[in-house]
Amino acid sequence: MIMLHILQNLVWGPALLLLLAVAGVYLTIILKGLQLRHLPRALLLAFWKGEEEDEAAKKDGDLSHFQALMTTLASAIGTGNIAGVATAVTMGGVGALFWMWVMAFLGMILRFGEALLAGKFRVVNEKGEIAGGPMYYLAGGMNLPRLALLFAVAGAIGALGTGNMVQVNSVADAFEGSFGVSRLLTGFIICGLTGIVLIGGVKSIGRVAEVLVPFMALFYLGGCLIVIVQHASVIPQAFTDILYSAFNGQAAVGAFAGVTVMRAVQMGFARAVFSSEAGLGISSIASASARSDHPTRHALVAMTGVFLSTMIVCSVTGLTLAVTGVLGEVDGAGKLLTGTNLVMKAFESLPFGSWIVTIGLILFAYSTILAWAFYGEKCVEYFAGVRGRMFYRIIFILLLFPSSILELEFVWSFADICNGLMAIPNLLALMLAGPIIKKETDDFFAMLAKTRESRREHYELKKNI
Repeated sequence: MIMLHILQNLVWGPALLLLLAVAGVYLTIILKGLQLRHLPRALLLAFWKGEEEDEAAKKDGDLSHFQALMTTLASAIGTGNIAGVATAVTMGGVGALFWMWVMAFLGMILRFGEALLAGKFRVVNEKGEIAGGPMYYLAGGMNLPRLALLFAVAGAIGALGTGNMVQVNSVADAFEGSFGVSRLLTGFIICGLTGIVLIGGVKSIGRVAEVLVPFMALFYLGGCLIVIVQHASVIPQAFTDILYSAFNGQAAVGAFAGVTVMRAVQMGFARAVFSSEAGLGISSIASASARSDHPTRHALVAMTGVFLSTMIVCSVTGLTLAVTGVLGEVDGAGKLLTGTNLVMKAFESLPFGSWIVTIGLILFAYSTILAWAFYGEKCVEYFAGVRGRMFYRIIFILLLFPSSILELEFVWSFADICNGLMAIPNLLALMLAGPIIKKETDDFFAMLAKTRESRREHYELKKNI
């Protein structure tokens, strides 16, 4: 366990944090703050079908814009938005929330770049299905086949950690703590439910995600907002504490031992990447499957996933923890509360608070398991072919069972390491592909301007007739 922590700190050390920041700032500059300027447009593209989107939906692809977005959100909105935020606060203080916001802002443009490249360099496999993602734009776009293979291997292993171990372990922890249900029984049930959906492939996952994700997000956010409103008087102080701790570290409180600014930055960045997957590149695998007439169009839609998962869901979880002041609380055995149990403590003021957290966590985790299973399969497909997917799918499903009894610290550390190993080749690709991303973006907006002008002329001509 000690060696795992050492490796985690090494992977998520200053070098990777700097690479994340530099890549995000670089794309923000060359795209002139696109993540702010075009966020309203991106949200409209995601949730409203205009005439242009109807035409785009007729293009090649396996998923609609909305299904692709919901699949990426299914993977992004998971235990990271509940247990992950709680562990960030426990390990980095409430100041970690500020650095989560910083990384989310940069993450929006990173996700945009990943999705654009995934759409541009996607291919059609031997079964006629769309295949895309970092391994394809690393190899086909950047001519870096070794880094492409590194990403594919790290992605396949990472899916077993981030999308499997962390999710089922957190659900088992919540069920055992709230209702005394055996962890192994929880693992067995999730194993069966996952297998049923995965048989249907990406289209089946997309159909489940477009129904499940909106419901689960609204259900959980509603509970958080009730708790926040109950503590409305301390909201200003909570924001003050977050900002102060972000730049000064946080002193010990209760059983919490206190942390430095560097630790707050480290945990804020790591958990923001975990919750949104921006910078990892893995979510672009679903983006590549979207039906669209131009890679930039869905890249805008994909960008909203970071805004929704981190800026909205993670922020609400973090604020709930901050206003209730639960950091430093201990359980009955005197052990510092963290993860799901810390969030449950914050929900104590509600009559069915533990139910809200547990149900929310189950839905979040289940959707994440489905999406990451798809990501892992696509990574395996890259280096082992289509036939390797079924073998990987069986391993993924069977591993859900024993993952329910692993130690929480082990699964989170393992997941962080895998995420870091995916982020490194992906971020290098985004830096190298900056000119391609800019050209495709400029071409798209020039195309939009030309289309609007043509429609305006047609309207004027029709009106004069």
